[in-house]
Amino acid sequence: MIPLVQTKKVLSESQEDYLKQIYLLTEEALLAGTQALADKLGVAPASVTVMVQKLAELDLVHYEQYKGVKLSENGTRAALEILRHHRLLESFLQKALGYSWDEVHEEAEKLEHYISERFESRMADWLGHPSHDPHGDPIPDAALVLPEAGQRVRLVDQEVGFQGSIVRVSTQDADELNLFRQLGLIPGNPVELTQAGLEAVRVRGKNGIFLMPLDLGSKLQVVVSPRLGERE
Repeated sequence: MIPLVQTKKVLSESQEDYLKQIYLLTEEALLAGTQALADKLGVAPASVTVMVQKLAELDLVHYEQYKGVKLSENGTRAALEILRHHRLLESFLQKALGYSWDEVHEEAEKLEHYISERFESRMADWLGHPSHDPHGDPIPDAALVLPEAGQRVRLVDQEVGFQGSIVRVSTQDADELNLFRQLGLIPGNPVELTQAGLEAVRVRGKNGIFLMPLDLGSKLQVVVSPRLGERE
């Protein structure tokens, strides 16, 4: 087994991108499929297979041919480290430099591979050690431990009449983030599910009532709020 302190030094930008995407894909599935990785990274499936085999040789992933891939313990720590960089950078870009939340992802993608541990530490200090980035994504702490997830659920999985507060918007697409911002559907704001169908949902947010495709609505994660009639 190759110690993490060694693998961190030899990982390329591309390898870090793979580890990060495998981590994100396996948040909701046991294995990340080759095609799903190819789609996320914009490469051919054959290229994914070659890279995954290299990562397996570095003891960073466990790969099952025709089934998929998951991170090893070393791979998980490496992925959490790059996620910490990325999400701290998103928070810093928004808070210190005035970037909007739909702009920060692209910039953080470029910078996450190059910041030093000293810069990471000072950035975290300046920000006050946030637990979540502007989109509600959890930020691993300095020991690479994630904050408690709490009782967050997907809005579209709830019954009509559900009322809650948005805690995470799980997309990295700039156009989708810009739309959610314009609609007022951002972390910390209230939301209510007023209608549900097989292809679309209608939600009441801070800025009004909106009909949106089910795929888009599925990216809103919420926590339960007291019903209006039960509030003091």
